[in-house]
Amino acid sequence: MTNKEMMLSSNLYLASDKELKILARRGRTISDKINKTKTMDFKKREKLARKMFAYAGTNLNINKPFYVDYGSNIEIGNNFFANFNCTMLDVCKITIGNNVMLASNVALYTATHPLDKNVRNSGLELGYPITIGDNVWIGGNVVINPGVTIGNNTVIGSGSVVVKDIPSDVLAAGNPARVIRSLTKDDYNIWKNHEKFYYDNIKKD
Repeated sequence: MTNKEMMLSSNLYLASDKELKILARRGRTISDKINKTKTMDFKKREKLARKMFAYAGTNLNINKPFYVDYGSNIEIGNNFFANFNCTMLDVCKITIGNNVMLASNVALYTATHPLDKNVRNSGLELGYPITIGDNVWIGGNVVINPGVTIGNNTVIGSGSVVVKDIPSDVLAAGNPARVIRSLTKDDYNIWKNHEKFYYDNIKKD
């Protein structure tokens, strides 16, 4: 197996491998270009991101700055938004569903290191994939650690450190993040009423 194959299969790999260095340089060059765009130039950032990601659906919106390890190991669904200072360390695959919003300073870390000092000091590294379902909102300053899966329709409160899987249809928060409660029909009804008030009262052009 190549170092790239070892990396993507969550085995130890050497990050200084020539092929990986070339891939990292490509991804970081594109992210540098993203970060040099004008603040409101979402279209240019979208075009650049599409060159970098393995897959991206429709309506891709990214605020700068935006950082990746490779970029090529990221798959994103439709209607994605990443706010300021998002970091995705994609030494393993990051898979993001449809209608996902990331607040400012969100970090997705698939990368990790051996606990044994001798193996760690040898330069060998490893990673575990991250999966985020559909209709997920990740609050500000959230860290999602290697190997985590977050289910559909879930909200992660700001400042959380997510170290284990979070199921669908819940509000989770804390360090380490834990499920606070399930999201219910009452939540749906409350927010549908807020939405109705908006459309009933917003000034029409």
